[in-house]
Amino acid sequence: MKKGICLGSVPGNDDEEKFANAARYGFEGVEVGTLRDPAGRQAHKELSARHGVAVFSVMNSDHWKYPLSDPDPAVRERSLEGVAASIETAAALGGDTVLIVPAVVKPDVPYEAAQERSVESIRKVLPLAEEKGIVLAVENVWNKFLLGPIEFAAYVDAFESPYLRAYFDVGNIVAYGYPAHWVRTLGDRIAKVHVKGFDAKRHAFVQLLEGTIDWPGVMAALQAIGYEDYVTAELGPAGDDPIRGFERISSEMDQILAMV
Repeated sequence: MKKGICLGSVPGNDDEEKFANAARYGFEGVEVGTLRDPAGRQAHKELSARHGVAVFSVMNSDHWKYPLSDPDPAVRERSLEGVAASIETAAALGGDTVLIVPAVVKPDVPYEAAQERSVESIRKVLPLAEEKGIVLAVENVWNKFLLGPIEFAAYVDAFESPYLRAYFDVGNIVAYGYPAHWVRTLGDRIAKVHVKGFDAKRHAFVQLLEGTIDWPGVMAALQAIGYEDYVTAELGPAGDDPIRGFERISSEMDQILAMV
C-alpha cells in the first residue's frame, strides 16, 4: 500500500513548501482540492514532478455547500459543475480518483429523496468521469446517508460502472461500526482509503495511534481484499510545532502501513 496525505494537512507557507515537506517525510502522493484555474492545475503538476510526489486524487470542494441531493435543481447543477471541475483537475494532474459526498440527509431532505436525487445527479456526470478515466469515489461521511456496509455496497453496485466506487474513511466509521467489517463487505469496490484517529469512548477525532481503532485488524482486512492503493492521512499536525506534529503523522503512518 502507498503512503498518502491530503495536501491541506501538510505544513508549509505555500504549495511549494507543502510538496517539499510531503516528499521530505516520505509521502508518495497527495490529495488536493478542486482547482478551477488552468494555471493552478499546471502549477500543481509542475510541483508534483519537481518533488516526485504524485497527485493521485482530488477531493471535490462543493458537495457540502451545494449537495447533490439538494431539493433545488439549480443547487444540484452547481454541485455537478464542481464535480466536473474536480474530474478535469484529476485528469490534468495525472490522478485517477475524485472523492464525492453523494448526498446529505436533512430535515427537509428525506432519506429516499436524498438517494433518488443523488443517483440521478451522479448519473449525469458519470459519463465525463468515464471519458476522462477518472473514478468517482463515494465517501462514507457524517451525512446521515449510506449508514451500513451492505447498503453502501448495493449503492455502488447499482451504477454498474467501474468508474463509480467507494472511498472508505476508517475514522468516520468508528462512531457506529467496525472499520474492518466495512472493508471486507465493500471489498474491491474500495478505490481509496482515508485514515484519521478516532476515540469511540470520547466520540472525538484524535491522532492516528490514539483512540480506539483496531489498526492491525483494519490493515489485515485491507490486505485480505487485495487493496494496494493509497492509504491517505486526513488530519492536521497536533501541538504548537507544525513540523514536529507532521513528523508524528508520518511516523504513525509508517507504523500503520508496516502492520500488513
